[in-house]
Amino acid sequence: MTASANPPRGVEILTLGCRLNAYESEAMRALAGDAGLSDAVIVNTCAVTGEAVRQARQTIRRARRERPDAKIIVTGCAAQIDPESFAAMPEVSRVIGNAEKMRAESYTHGERVAVADIMSVREMAPHLIDGFAERTRAYVQVQNGCDHRCTFCIIPYGRGNSRSAAAGDVVEQVRRLVANGVPEVVLTGVDLTSWGADLPGAPQLGNLVARILKLAPDLKMLRLSSLDAIEMDSELFDLVTRNERIAPYLHLSLQHGDDLILKRMKRRHSRAQAIELCQRLKAARPEIALGADLIAGFPTEEEPHFANLLSLIDDCNLAFVHAFPFSPRAGTPAARMPQVERQVVKARAATLRAKGAEALRRHLDAWVGKEADAIVEREGFARLADFSTVHYGPPASPPAGAGRREAGGPYQRLRFTHHDGAHLIGVAA
Repeated sequence: MTASANPPRGVEILTLGCRLNAYESEAMRALAGDAGLSDAVIVNTCAVTGEAVRQARQTIRRARRERPDAKIIVTGCAAQIDPESFAAMPEVSRVIGNAEKMRAESYTHGERVAVADIMSVREMAPHLIDGFAERTRAYVQVQNGCDHRCTFCIIPYGRGNSRSAAAGDVVEQVRRLVANGVPEVVLTGVDLTSWGADLPGAPQLGNLVARILKLAPDLKMLRLSSLDAIEMDSELFDLVTRNERIAPYLHLSLQHGDDLILKRMKRRHSRAQAIELCQRLKAARPEIALGADLIAGFPTEEEPHFANLLSLIDDCNLAFVHAFPFSPRAGTPAARMPQVERQVVKARAATLRAKGAEALRRHLDAWVGKEADAIVEREGFARLADFSTVHYGPPASPPAGAGRREAGGPYQRLRFTHHDGAHLIGVAA
């Protein structure tokens, strides 16, 4: 969760969940200001798991304790899916939906509960922002919603069907951010690789990336958020593997490593397809680091299925694993399937996390003794282009006559001496 620093006119935005929420919160900051909203806390919620909804309620209660006289406005996916339950909380002043939160008038006018049918939303209006509070990179929303219906996922009911931002609007947003000194931009969406399917001519994501790189030549680094492994078009593959202005890091939505479980999840790729893509990426650009979301304990998962999940980490040469224990989400088909015993789910998730930690240690091992430029996110903390994090200190006393090498701007040249299993440890080079 992030909170805005020194929020203008007494408006504080509390953001939970995904990068898309982070982007939308920046747009909401401007919209709330345009509306003249004051003395308010806006809670932008997430609904991806039951735990995320619980955290949203905790955040609302804490906000009321800390700002007893402020208006508390609740929005985001959890509010979109179940507005009545949030409206029933005595701490809450207003509830607005995911479409309404992107309109300035929603913050000062309208009913106490203003949540429209998200499935009726067909277009994506661009919201230009100038920068991100407390960030060295900015997110740009290019897509929203999802046409797929994975059996474990509630998000389409909070975000609606897939819709894309026009390429020209995206390029304008990127150019605006670059002009304001943002060195890195992250393209984000609910189902990023579906971008363009609803636009004239049905362009693919690779086409958009190529246009950004051409028309925003001063952009230092372009990052891509989570990609669906089965939807990576050939132009995108070529750009990711050949263009050094695209970060050598991809986060893939894999979810599992067993074909039967993937089918029951209603995923559209097979284990073999996931492995083949990862092997092609590494062969074409060896320095690329790969991450993935993986779920342990999905309904009907047995030990052989789980073994296939574990082995996927090595077979795909993953460096960053986001391991989740399956949690049934009310309203999804998976919640009605035969469940794995909770203790078994927790144990498998712990094993999956341990396997992921082992993969990360291998990845960090390869950096020890080397140097690279990293973007400084805060004093003493930086991130490499491949998403590895670094804790660093000042340089050791250089030999007489030796000069310190600067990477320039927000970047710092670092030398890596060791790691702690989660972060590289280094010094300024």
